[in-house]
Amino acid sequence: MNRERFAVEPLDQGMSFKAKAYQSLRHAITQMNIYGQANEIRLDERRLCEALGVSRTPVREAMALLEQEGFIRSQPRRGIFVVRKSKAELVEMITVCAALEGMAARLFVENATVEKLEILHHAFDKYTKAELAQHVAEYSDANIVFHQSIVQASGSTLIADLTDRFFIHMRAIRRVTMGIGDRADQSIHEHREIIDALASRDADLAERRVREHTLGLAQYVERHCDFLD
Repeated sequence: MNRERFAVEPLDQGMSFKAKAYQSLRHAITQMNIYGQANEIRLDERRLCEALGVSRTPVREAMALLEQEGFIRSQPRRGIFVVRKSKAELVEMITVCAALEGMAARLFVENATVEKLEILHHAFDKYTKAELAQHVAEYSDANIVFHQSIVQASGSTLIADLTDRFFIHMRAIRRVTMGIGDRADQSIHEHREIIDALASRDADLAERRVREHTLGLAQYVERHCDFLD
């Protein structure tokens, strides 16, 4: 039974119905925990129309665009499903993200303000090892924001656009692995090392630490996430 809640938001009245439906559906998909359950996530077109308050035409047009972008797939006589990657596909995707995020860290050193660095500091100062076990879900969200913040503060629109294509899968796999074993403890330790490198304005070190940190996720998925297959 599919228990994942598909939470669409009210539509912005200043946009076309197609654009509204696309924006709302894309946001809902990116917020889903797509690797946190074994079942495929099927989208019901009729229910989506009812939730969005629009006819089937803009929903179908939005769905077609989402399928082109790789968010969903349609299967004849089966329906429409949110795309989930295999373990091998995820490992490859994370490896690519490691390179992109590493370069973003280098650009962060060159372009980011002191205020941007302070945001990263404040995001993790409140998490101690003793309290982390009780706040893994909250920390998981902070972890995702951490990576996004480095990319955004890098000033590279292209890196931001490329990583955004992977966001749904990176967010979901980071969330599902954060609660396994000592991943959260290891993650926060590595994040603080990254912040130290950024604060010292050492571009080489910052790039290496971010790249190795994300590659560590790829290695972890390869070794411990057989449930993905």
